[in-house]
Amino acid sequence: MGDEIQGDAIRGTAIGTAPVPLSVLDLVTVGSGRTATDALRTSVAIARLAESRGFHRHWVAEHHSMPGVASSSPAVILAHLAAHTERIRLGSGGVMLPNHAPLVIAEQFGTLEALAPGRVDLGLGRAPGTDGATAAALRRTDRPGEGADDFPQQLAELTRFLDDDFPDGHPYARIHAVPGPVQGPSARPPIWLLGSSGFSARLAGVLGLPFAFAHHFSAQNTVPALDLYRESFRPSAVLDAPYALIGVSALASDDEKEARRQVLTGALSMVRLRTGRPGLIPTPDEAAAYEFSPMEREFVDSWLSNVVHGTADAVRTGLDDLQKRTGADELMITANAHSEDARLRSYELIADAYDLA
Repeated sequence: MGDEIQGDAIRGTAIGTAPVPLSVLDLVTVGSGRTATDALRTSVAIARLAESRGFHRHWVAEHHSMPGVASSSPAVILAHLAAHTERIRLGSGGVMLPNHAPLVIAEQFGTLEALAPGRVDLGLGRAPGTDGATAAALRRTDRPGEGADDFPQQLAELTRFLDDDFPDGHPYARIHAVPGPVQGPSARPPIWLLGSSGFSARLAGVLGLPFAFAHHFSAQNTVPALDLYRESFRPSAVLDAPYALIGVSALASDDEKEARRQVLTGALSMVRLRTGRPGLIPTPDEAAAYEFSPMEREFVDSWLSNVVHGTADAVRTGLDDLQKRTGADELMITANAHSEDARLRSYELIADAYDLA
């Protein structure tokens, strides 16, 4: 794929008064009293709003065995979103490659590219997106860590399938990922590497690929990882300069106290996840009534310090400051709250704050 095509597919154009493109990371969260059907319906509503308001991309992330997160099958969700949108880029943020055979991912995203030509991103991670026991069930192995260390080799194999260019004599030379190039010249989804530490940052830099960092749950590692990515970067057929996106937890509300009330639901959900009690996203009333232990309160305070929340103007200020501090080329916003109305309102307010389309 030519540099110009790949570069245009990766880079976004800032719209309105945003200093960099703004995008959406959708965890397809399921609130208490809601169902997965409700959550998926909300994802469609968010994608449509994001498209109409000038957000650049809408990504969904692979998670498993988490009752409050209904995004175990990114490719299925993306196909559904593609059917309900027309322009916005759609992608995985990400697919956890060690959980899957590279050929399967090449087929899935080749199909997505055929369904929504020119607007599909393939973001890849090396973590399982779940606990060790679930990872073992996904990978059919008694060694849960198996696969992560093989990530570079899996990535190389996936790239070969996407480009249909295994060399003569390779065992897979006669195997084709369909839909794909075997049916004729066609674009293929740009590959992004995702990470929350230095491993994928360095690999993305060495390979000249765009990099997405999970600032929303690994904020202390953001600047070191982005520095490592930029230092390691080598120009490639994909990019001639580094391109770094960061995921950011942000929630805007018409009232500062209401924003705090909403984000506390996500904080309590994380407390439960970290203590082995994952469940549906609690209601604001449930979160407000919960008696946090001193250790849990310390975790919540630390967690919320990295969630940009408040009025629309306050959220804009927080996002702008974060972008300046990190030098990120794009901000991907995830709005974690119990209510679908609160999430939709947040994206609407952020779009207004930046004068998006």
